[in-house]
Amino acid sequence: MSIRLKIIVVVLPLLIASVVLVGVSSYFSAASAVTRLAVGFLTFKAEELETYANNQWNLLVDNGYVGRSDMEQAAQAAVESFGRSILRSPTEAIFALDRDGKLAMLVGSAGAGNPGGAGGAGGSGGAGTASPAEDAAALKNTVAPGWRGFLNITFAGIERVAYTFPFVPFGWQVFVSEQRQSFFGDVETIAQTTLYILLGAALVSILFLLLMTGYLTRPIEQVVEVMRRIIQSNNLSERVPVLYKDEIGQLSHTFNLMLEELDRAYNQIKKYAFEAVVAQKRENRIRNIFQLYVPKDVIDEVFMNPDKMLVGNNRDVAILFSDIRSFTTISEKMAPDALVNALNRYFSIMVDVIVDRNGMVDKYIGDAIMAVFGAPVSHGHDALDSVLAGLEMTESLKLFNDEQKKSGGPEFKIGVGINYGIVTVGNIGCDKKMNYTVIGDTVNLASRLEGLTKYYHQPILFSEYVYEHIKGKVPCRMVDKVAVKGKTQGVPILTARREISKTEAEAWKIHEEAVELYYKRSFTRAMELFERILHLLPEDDIARQYIERCQRYVITPPPADWDGVEVMTEK
Repeated sequence: MSIRLKIIVVVLPLLIASVVLVGVSSYFSAASAVTRLAVGFLTFKAEELETYANNQWNLLVDNGYVGRSDMEQAAQAAVESFGRSILRSPTEAIFALDRDGKLAMLVGSAGAGNPGGAGGAGGSGGAGTASPAEDAAALKNTVAPGWRGFLNITFAGIERVAYTFPFVPFGWQVFVSEQRQSFFGDVETIAQTTLYILLGAALVSILFLLLMTGYLTRPIEQVVEVMRRIIQSNNLSERVPVLYKDEIGQLSHTFNLMLEELDRAYNQIKKYAFEAVVAQKRENRIRNIFQLYVPKDVIDEVFMNPDKMLVGNNRDVAILFSDIRSFTTISEKMAPDALVNALNRYFSIMVDVIVDRNGMVDKYIGDAIMAVFGAPVSHGHDALDSVLAGLEMTESLKLFNDEQKKSGGPEFKIGVGINYGIVTVGNIGCDKKMNYTVIGDTVNLASRLEGLTKYYHQPILFSEYVYEHIKGKVPCRMVDKVAVKGKTQGVPILTARREISKTEAEAWKIHEEAVELYYKRSFTRAMELFERILHLLPEDDIARQYIERCQRYVITPPPADWDGVEVMTEK
């Protein structure tokens, strides 16, 4: 939207609103005054007619003629004659209804003459309209007896404004009326005249506004035009003509000065742009090289906060260790080049799984992988990511072994250990060589758990600290309580599967009950349940180990302070 249009959009409603407010205010003032005059005049006639009718009745009372129909009819005729005398326009009408709702009197534009008290009034509406007698009957049902005041009525097929009052001596409901069109004719004339004035004032305002906005925005349009030509031609020698000696003129002059400075700085800007492109290419090349050795998240953090990366900090992360079982035996049976190719394919598959689950490969330790979930960036579900990564690594290993079979190579078997807790994260080393890594007891326990996968014959083991964050999200099974080498306090360890069959689900449920009995020293009952598990899962090594322990403890019960923790003397 152009500035000119914006000015029009802002100012035009203000101008029109002001004109409309003044016009409407004048209209309502004039219309109110005219209406008051019309109402007052109609009221005055009604009051005069009522006063005259009262005088006629008083004459009957004073002369003792009340009850004589001929004298009362004469008085009514006099009232009718007086009503005819006060009419001042052909559109006025005065009429009265008796107690039965019949037309008792009618003078004016709706008819003439005395209906004789029987409703036979002279005059009627045009063709296809109701007669005065019919409208009189309708009024009887709409006007309450004895009511006084203004109302809108239809009489003789014509809409009217009337003032009505009761005249009890004659039993009349009297209406002094004026055609609605005539009553409000002056008001409608005022409304029409006001509308013409408003339209004329609005057109003048719009024309004036268009002229002024064109006058004000012409220099700005010239600035825009010069800028457009400069953009198209890259010619900074263009200048804007200064039309007015005001703020807009100063704007044009300042713009010309700016063009001069831009012209001088143009070559320097091109130089800086070229250097920036070279620097960006150099940065991208460095990123691509170092991403082979350092995780992308770490590189991004270094570029954004280089000083912060030199300081360690403590945070909760998940640590994953994986190791190829019996790798020494495998390596002795393979040629060096075949072994390197197999390891490269294996690491490629495993690393893809870890990275896809938001993990960071910290280092390779021979054939082992150490990965971190939650550093340098936490994704809010690091423990779950680590367990899913471990499960997917064991699943991906099947595809790797299928390729190994086709090429005649040995199959790999791995164990995965995972722990979750506080570690120290940061760049550790010296000024000649640093490594972004994590250290702490959490890391050590994860490494020990990976070693225990061989003992328990499980592809994946993790601590209770991991289980606290994943329970209910993947099927888990309690394995044992162990105190790893160098520790005296036992830690519950568990295993998991991505999905389990109905038979496995039943066996795992029995396992929970059996383990609970085991730790309560009910070894005989626990052994029976573990044997049921072996019946369901004949290859279940965990149940077999617990059966062996129960058999041993049934013969030689453990000491009174036994807490069920298995102390591991090896890794």
